[in-house]
Amino acid sequence: MAGWPTPRRAPDGHAGGMTATTSTEGNRPAGRTAGAAPHRPTAAAGPAIQVAGLRRKFGRVTAVDDVSFTVSYGRITGFLGPNGAGKTTTLRMILGLIRPDAGTAVIAGEPYANLASPARTVGALLDAAAAHPGRSGRDHLRVLAAQAGIPGRRAGQLLERVGLAHAAQQRAGRYSLGMRQRLGLAAALLGDPEILVLDEPGNGLDPQGIRWLRDLLRSLTAEGRAVLVSSHLLAEVAQTVDDVVVISRGRTITRAPLDELLAARPGSTLEDIYLELTGTTEGEPS
Repeated sequence: MAGWPTPRRAPDGHAGGMTATTSTEGNRPAGRTAGAAPHRPTAAAGPAIQVAGLRRKFGRVTAVDDVSFTVSYGRITGFLGPNGAGKTTTLRMILGLIRPDAGTAVIAGEPYANLASPARTVGALLDAAAAHPGRSGRDHLRVLAAQAGIPGRRAGQLLERVGLAHAAQQRAGRYSLGMRQRLGLAAALLGDPEILVLDEPGNGLDPQGIRWLRDLLRSLTAEGRAVLVSSHLLAEVAQTVDDVVVISRGRTITRAPLDELLAARPGSTLEDIYLELTGTTEGEPS
């Protein structure tokens, strides 16, 4: 799924970042300051996303047991955890696609289903393969724009921004995975949203594409937007995000500004800390 979810009725944060909940340091680039553009939310707006005590079971399997965190405007939050930790289920609950058994998830202060203008509030990329394979990239974006009441000219603007202008008339079914990821990002940006929720957006991108994605996310938060991004590319996460949320076995095990997380363990990398926190040793599946 790329763009924004179809609404389903489903029943603490600081603008400067998170407060560390574990003590766990290494080297990373100097911190970035993201100044909010005048039309973007500020600290007074509260958290962009607030998740509190989310729980969800599928039959006898507990996918999410107790997940809580916030995402702040003007910052990139990395959402990390092993496969099966509950990341995608959590993202889908935030976006109103799955009803939680307990807990709450709000976007800009409201459950997704209550947002007056979802596409202009939050853009999402959960499935890069969501585009109809028989439609061109341009037509895919135009259909989504029409559904959301967004001018069709936005499609061409965003294809240019994500580097797909040359493939605008090509059928999405012929796109590479990296091209589909870029198209999904364009769909997520159609409504010029304040908040982005991205599930593994770097999958399929080559090194040049990864660098492009990093610069894009930084430019978005420099405008005052909030970005929540899940990824297994820990070295890239360490160069990109401001805050980190780590979950394992459906529970939040740390949430902290990355600088604080690294500062607590001199000489360690984010990968070192992640493997220690999640109990994943070399050679184990994650």
